[in-house]
Amino acid sequence: MSPLRLLSPALFALAIVTAPPVASAQTFSEGQRDAIESIIKNYLITHPEVLEDAMAELNKRQAAAEAEKHEASVTENAQAIFNSPRNVTLGNKNGDVTFVEFFDYNCGYCKRAMADMLDLLKTDPKLKVVLKEFPVLSQGSVEAAKVAVAVRMQDSGAKYLDFHQRLLGGRGPADKARALAAAKDAGLDMARIEKDMAGPEARATIEENFKLAESMGMNGTPSYVIGKQVIVGAIGLDGLKEKIALARCGKATC
Repeated sequence: MSPLRLLSPALFALAIVTAPPVASAQTFSEGQRDAIESIIKNYLITHPEVLEDAMAELNKRQAAAEAEKHEASVTENAQAIFNSPRNVTLGNKNGDVTFVEFFDYNCGYCKRAMADMLDLLKTDPKLKVVLKEFPVLSQGSVEAAKVAVAVRMQDSGAKYLDFHQRLLGGRGPADKARALAAAKDAGLDMARIEKDMAGPEARATIEENFKLAESMGMNGTPSYVIGKQVIVGAIGLDGLKEKIALARCGKATC
């Protein structure tokens, strides 16, 4: 017999002891309550593995509920997540799976995750990649993100990717000065960059991304949406490939 089934009498007793009083329900004397509590305590001491089983089941149910909540949020905000005109879209624009990354230019994990994203771009011709600035770490991050939006407004393809790699892959903290230097090195029109980074589109893009992240419970970078899955934190190239496969064919490998 499983530990959970063995525990059921004890849990039943605990429920009786701890339940709020109900009119006309049977009441227990103090001695009876002490005896029941002693039975429960002794059982749990004798079979502590039951607590592990119960916690594992609780974690499983919580994870399932969280995944369901994420899926509902992705469905509700699908247009803004996958097809916003403010997105930077790379790879196969008609791909069968969309890989969305929320990142901060001052995020150390994002720097390492960039290599994973570039690898996926090279090796998965059916993948659509969307990048979203999510500057959560500092004022410098916000400044860099505004420059990035201005770069996207001017060239959302090869020059943006060149700028992105220069800034995210560079040393030292990202801020306005470093972002402008990266934009210049990538061959952008700097007068236009200066104008666009101070305009309403830069602010609107960042606000849109923050609103989306909040709706999906994202509290760090990098964070991803892959299909209908929300992933918070860096999970490495193999983990990302598995999530893409799940979105593509429902299995860890297709």
